[in-house]
Amino acid sequence: MEALLHFLPQVWFVILGLFLFLYVLLDGFDLGVGILSLTSSDEKRRSLLMTSLGNVWDANETWLVLMAGALFGAFPLAYGTILNALYLPLMVMVVGLILRAVAFEFREHSDNKSFWNFAFGIGSFIASLFQGFALGGVLAGIKVDAAGHFIGGIWDWLSWQSLLTALTLVQGYVLIGSTYLILKTEGTLQETHFKTAKLAAWTTFIGASLITITTPIVYENARDRLFHQPEVYIFALIPLLGILLIWLLLQSLNSKQEVASFVYTALIFLLTFIGLGFIAFPYIIPPTITIYQAASSATSMVFMITFIGFLIPIMLFYNIYNYFVFRGKVVTTEEGE
Repeated sequence: MEALLHFLPQVWFVILGLFLFLYVLLDGFDLGVGILSLTSSDEKRRSLLMTSLGNVWDANETWLVLMAGALFGAFPLAYGTILNALYLPLMVMVVGLILRAVAFEFREHSDNKSFWNFAFGIGSFIASLFQGFALGGVLAGIKVDAAGHFIGGIWDWLSWQSLLTALTLVQGYVLIGSTYLILKTEGTLQETHFKTAKLAAWTTFIGASLITITTPIVYENARDRLFHQPEVYIFALIPLLGILLIWLLLQSLNSKQEVASFVYTALIFLLTFIGLGFIAFPYIIPPTITIYQAASSATSMVFMITFIGFLIPIMLFYNIYNYFVFRGKVVTTEEGE
């Protein structure tokens, strides 16, 4: 039983990481496309960007709902404490998600589509920015008492480090949104997003580099883990792989490779999540509460794994089938021009 109580929280830590990665990857390009729509040169192009998401965007957000439910069931203490500590950025994020959902549906029945297209872009930017603030707040650490309850202030999540994380995440979403639009468009519109992808690749790389450099300097708990053997060799390998993937991504963009550009971007996101997982583990509420302290009962975790074991393949199949059915370009060359 003791071995089971030690193993189950680790399994759920990985499952939550998987849910979060799938949400950031899939809804990330939705949000990125929304942000890019704000820079579109005309209303026709803005409408085309939104059309590229018409059949997939709502399915992508289900991973966020699933992750929240899994966190509540597997680590109820973490669910309550994290939501309490990040109440403000998470509520603003939800407002942004609601705004873009309303805008997406209302534009279909409105004569003034430009207003709702702009609202979709603003909602996407707000949601992206405050997701980054929430992530930065967690990485910075949450003040808790001996029982694991939040004892900090409402603005603890706001700092220059969380701002850097938020801006880098926005750039990451713009990057994956651009590579998604490279897949979905052609002509001059596609050429535009080859350019935005290159720019976003550099800004994301700069932001990620600054986070990598400053994290061990600013956060003592991260510094202890980063420079502890043998973990130090793993952490040294991750930035090197990141540089390699950025180089491959830029090469694929220069060579106008549509699929490879998106794949390399997805791998960059995956590598980032692996790095964050290594830094956070075994803490679910950094830097004090571990997954073992915050875990629910073994019975609850086993029951949830049984349920999730059926649900994950169904959701993955649905997402894959959805993308397969609606594959291909949303515009022709003439329309893009």
